Amino acid sequence: MSGKASSALFEALTLGASSSSVPTKMPAFLYGCAWKKEYTDRLVYEAISAGFKGIDVAAQPRHYREDLAGAGLQLTSSVSSFVQTKFSPVGAHDPKNIPYDPTQPISVQVNTSIASSLHNLRQSEDPAETSSTYIDSILLHSPLRTIEETLEAWRACEAYVPKKIKYLGISNVTLPQLQALYDSALVKPSFVQNRFHRETLYEVKLRQWCAQRGIVYQSFWTLTANPRLLDSKPVLNLAAEASVEESVALYCLVLGLGNTIIMNGTQNHMEQDLEGLELVRQWAVDNPSLWENLLKQFKDLTGDDNLDLSPTAGDGANRGAE
Repeated sequence: MSGKASSALFEALTLGASSSSVPTKMPAFLYGCAWKKEYTDRLVYEAISAGFKGIDVAAQPRHYREDLAGAGLQLTSSVSSFVQTKFSPVGAHDPKNIPYDPTQPISVQVNTSIASSLHNLRQSEDPAETSSTYIDSILLHSPLRTIEETLEAWRACEAYVPKKIKYLGISNVTLPQLQALYDSALVKPSFVQNRFHRETLYEVKLRQWCAQRGIVYQSFWTLTANPRLLDSKPVLNLAAEASVEESVALYCLVLGLGNTIIMNGTQNHMEQDLEGLELVRQWAVDNPSLWENLLKQFKDLTGDDNLDLSPTAGDGANRGAE
C-alpha cells in the first residue's frame, strides 16, 4: 500500500531491539484493561483466546486490577503476549490505595511499583516466583509535576532495561514535555499513549514528531472521544464497502494514518473487531484506489493530509538502552 508511514493495518509495526533482545512486532490492537474491575482476569483470558496479541494495564488500583490481568495471562501461558503496564504518579491514585509509599523519593516509588508489577504479571502462579518475569513495556502514566521529577522517574525505569523491561514510554504527554524527556533520556521512549480526539487537533504535530523518531503512537479513547469521526463520510463509506461495523472502520482509518496502534477495551466484540480488521485489510488490498481515497478524506478531517511521517535519518534507531 502507498503512504509515507507504516500502517499496523497492513503489517505489524517493528520496534528496534534493546541491547540484549530481538526486535518486536507490534499488533494493531492491545487489549485495554482499564475499568474491568473483578472481571479483568476473565476478559484478559477471553481477549488473548480470541486473538489479541497483547494487553495494556497499569499499577493503578483506582482504574485497573493489575493482579487479575496477570492471572488472566497465566491462564493463557502457552500464548506469547505483549505485556505493557504503567507507573502511575501519586496524584493518579486513590490516596487509600497506592502500591508504594508516597512519602518516599520518586525513585523508590518507581522501584516499589515496578516490583509489584513484576509480581502481579509473573508467568507462574507461584507468588514467590518472579525471577523469570519480564515486562515488554512500562509507561509513565503521565509526566510528573516538573521535568526534574519526570526525569527522576524515567531514570529509575531505565535501570530495568533490558533485563526486566524491554521498552519504555509515556502517556498523557504534550509535545514540549515529550521533547524535553527525549532530549535527556538515555533510553529513548518507544511509545507515546495519548487520547486521540478533536480537542487536541488529533495530536497531528506530536504524531509527526514521534513518527520521525521511531516512537509508536498508541491511541486511546478512540471511539468514545470521536462521535463526529464515527459518523463521518469516510468511516460510514468504509463500513459499507468492507461490510464491517462503523467502530471497526474508524479503527482502521486511524491505523491507516501510520505509526499507530490502538488500545481496544471491548468486552463484547473481541472476535468481531479482530475479524473486522482482516476484512478491511483484504478489502483495501483488493481496492487500493478506493482505500486511498477514503483515507485521504479521513486525513482531511484529522489534518494529516500534508504530513511527512517518514522517519528522520538517524533518529529512529535508538529504541533500547544506549
